[in-house]
Amino acid sequence: MTTNENTRTLGSTGPAVFPLGLGCMGMSALYGEADRTESIATIHAYLDAVPEGAAALLDTGDFYGMGHNEMLIGEALRSAPAEAAERALISVKFGALRTVEGGFTGYDGRPEAVKNFLAYSLQRLGRDHIDVYRIARVDPDVPIEETVGAIAEAVEAGHVRHIGLSEVGADTLRRAAAVAPISDLQIEYSLISRGIEAEILPTARELGIGVTAYGVLSRGLISGHFSRDRELAPGDFRGMSPRFQGENLQRNLDLVDALRKVAEEKGVSVAQTAIAWVLSRGEDIVPLVGARRRDRLAEALGAMTVELTAADLAAIEEAVPAGAAAGERYPEAQMAHLDSEH
Repeated sequence: MTTNENTRTLGSTGPAVFPLGLGCMGMSALYGEADRTESIATIHAYLDAVPEGAAALLDTGDFYGMGHNEMLIGEALRSAPAEAAERALISVKFGALRTVEGGFTGYDGRPEAVKNFLAYSLQRLGRDHIDVYRIARVDPDVPIEETVGAIAEAVEAGHVRHIGLSEVGADTLRRAAAVAPISDLQIEYSLISRGIEAEILPTARELGIGVTAYGVLSRGLISGHFSRDRELAPGDFRGMSPRFQGENLQRNLDLVDALRKVAEEKGVSVAQTAIAWVLSRGEDIVPLVGARRRDRLAEALGAMTVELTAADLAAIEEAVPAGAAAGERYPEAQMAHLDSEH
């Protein structure tokens, strides 16, 4: 449901937000070293781009840089003009267990853990509530009903405004929605990651649950800026991502070359075309863009003015057919944690 041209609502029970959210993970983790000053400037630029009356959706996780990302967002909001900071709406994922070395050791969705994670996030962000709170991956040892029930208690206490979910399948979506109102499902959705279209997206729509789509540029793969000979920094997630490996990378960049021809005919960038495609999939979908720099943010915001005709959409589908991507979206061990893939 669209409130006006400047907002999209997160499902039937969630808040109205700007149609493009800012994913902040890359400012702290997984894509190599980021520039702190530029990251904060990018958050400020995003807040400035969101018009009065719309909420600026900032997406983070308490495990992004082991709390670094939440503290970065807190710093950015404290240093922004008051009227801009007031527009911020923060979505937080929790539950991932980390090591000092940066490894992941599982997920914790126990009700007492939910309360613990929440307390630390509120402190790092410097806020008295979190707008949307969600477990990053389903804890296989804890029924989703218990995890969602604990967030619902936090809603009643005023510490959380809305309950979200992340990377869950249709059955889990139904079980969670039977416990408490769910605003949105955060899940990967892009031209080369369209698995949700079969069952998950229809179920979300049936239940009145919105979608915040991450990976709309597939971690830069379909941004038009990723070169075939690019060397990744140590620790960059893409160094172990199947879609960025060997022959898979070459095949996927062939798809990008085909998409580039469509973009050039419209006089827009590849990234803008890919983002505009996600925007076109429904007014209940809010793409998250992982811009770490102001120039990349400006490019992404330009996608909002790109109008895709039926002919454009057909050309995009021909350039990048559904299921054409080479390689899974995560390494095998991480795919096992995705309830959405089971």
